[in-house]
Amino acid sequence: MADNSSSNGISKKDYIYSITIIGFFFFIFGFVTWLNGILIPFLRTACELTDFEAYFITFAFYLSYLLMALPASAVLKKTGFKFGMSIGCWVMAIGALIFIPAALSRSYALFLTGLFVEGAGLALLQTAVNPYITILGPRESAAKRISIMGICNKFAGAIAPIILAGIILKDSHILEEKLAGAADALARALLLDEMAERVIVPYIVMALILVLLGLFMKFVNLPEVEAEEVDESTSAELSKRTSIWQFPHLILGVVALFFYVGVEVIAGDTIIRYGQSINIPMESSKYYTSLTMLAMVLGYILGIILIPKYLRQGNALKICTILGLIFSIAAIYIPAGVAFTMPFIDLNTMKPIQLILPVSVLFVALMGLANSLVWPAVWPLALYGLGRFTKTASAFLIMAIAGGALLPLLYGKLADLFSTQTAYWLCIPCYLVIMYYAFWGYKAGLKNVS
Repeated sequence: MADNSSSNGISKKDYIYSITIIGFFFFIFGFVTWLNGILIPFLRTACELTDFEAYFITFAFYLSYLLMALPASAVLKKTGFKFGMSIGCWVMAIGALIFIPAALSRSYALFLTGLFVEGAGLALLQTAVNPYITILGPRESAAKRISIMGICNKFAGAIAPIILAGIILKDSHILEEKLAGAADALARALLLDEMAERVIVPYIVMALILVLLGLFMKFVNLPEVEAEEVDESTSAELSKRTSIWQFPHLILGVVALFFYVGVEVIAGDTIIRYGQSINIPMESSKYYTSLTMLAMVLGYILGIILIPKYLRQGNALKICTILGLIFSIAAIYIPAGVAFTMPFIDLNTMKPIQLILPVSVLFVALMGLANSLVWPAVWPLALYGLGRFTKTASAFLIMAIAGGALLPLLYGKLADLFSTQTAYWLCIPCYLVIMYYAFWGYKAGLKNVS
């Protein structure tokens, strides 16, 4: 990073230190969030669900952002960014512990409750760290900083489902054979109980780590930063605004993020189930979410290199929406049976394997590349000129993560009615909405913004 000091006047040393600490927290976000990609097929089997029912996993997890974002903003006003992050970690730990009784009783409702509580903790963390990293330095490099955070987030998202799959789906093909040959309902129930209980140990470990992280954040020396009262470029005009509803570029940004998060979750969390549905063995399909995350990491790296020196963050957003449409259409129309194999490393055994990869699955994974710079670009565009409304505006943007609750659920319904591949038509209107914001919506209600 070239910045010698941030717009908040902190030293370069504190600037780099703060980015490092927050990057670690984004890693935790990614690890917890993208476990859903493996939980969907796992709980679909363990709790005997339809596709539509299985996607209540994403619904419960992301719905908490809608319900908890504004309360999280109120908490942050009292606690500040730093202590609010500690509270968020502890709430997430409670959610992880709920998985223990859920697994012991094989109760889907309890699993959903645990996911909702985890999401509530993440809502508090996200409401704190996204504006923190946005206003930590100059506005024109905000997308670069958020891209660095995205690498931390999506790298964790790449390894999390593989690690969890290695624990809870170990010898899954043997279990499937036993389930297929179960003579009666009692024998099947016992096998499913055994399967469900596999999540207990990893979620106990996760809860312990989250408790320790909360304590760490409570005592770590992280500088507090505050948003400027008004943006320098439009201070006279913006200072007259008395309500957050007087910033249409923010409201349209919330709408854009709603559809963005929906399509991001669809690309990351449906891809394993899509692979299963076209008869790809779990030995290969369990890696598909990781491919989506790696595509996003590639996009973030490009963002760090190109923004703002070679590419404005607004133009990056435009390119991403165009790519999203292209990749969605390819995923829909390329026949599911067209596939190839590629060398890959099994992260659990560190041995080389041959990964079966249908071309249509590859294009779903490439949506990760298209999605990568949307969040980093929309945040600074939407928060432009908010000044004293920044924390409330951030809560609105976090509420948009509810798109990850509703749109994957709609995808699941379409998958039941048509097919898992046809259901990707849902991505087309999502990218069109984001495209509107990228080309026109970010300027709504603002003067002198190009």
